[in-house]
Amino acid sequence: QVQLVESGGGLVQAGGSLRLSCAASGRPFSSSAMGWFRQAPGKEREFVAAISYSGGSTNYADSVNGRFTISRDNAKNTVYLQMNSLKAEDTAVYYCAARVVGAGFPSTDTYQYRTWGQGTQVIVSS
Repeated sequence: QVQLVESGGGLVQAGGSLRLSCAASGRPFSSSAMGWFRQAPGKEREFVAAISYSGGSTNYADSVNGRFTISRDNAKNTVYLQMNSLKAEDTAVYYCAARVVGAGFPSTDTYQYRTWGQGTQVIVSS
């Protein structure tokens, strides 16, 4: 059974940094693109960042481009989201997601992702 487990969320002051991790198990991790999404209270889930199966291609939402960095370590079956210069509007539950096996393109479309983690809360105080 496929499982994604996020960690690294927490409370941070504006301007600070956090690194989220997503550990995958139960599937060929290196054969699919991975993404990070977030959902703030009262808002729809939105795309944050995605990375191809090899790590050679990435996509970012305009709101985080230049501040967040997505990366992956296929040997550890883990994808990361380094978040710098955090703002109050980055406050949300952050979700890790995986595309199906063989789908290597880092899509920005929520519906292209088959497997989701349980989410980790990020709170940025201003």
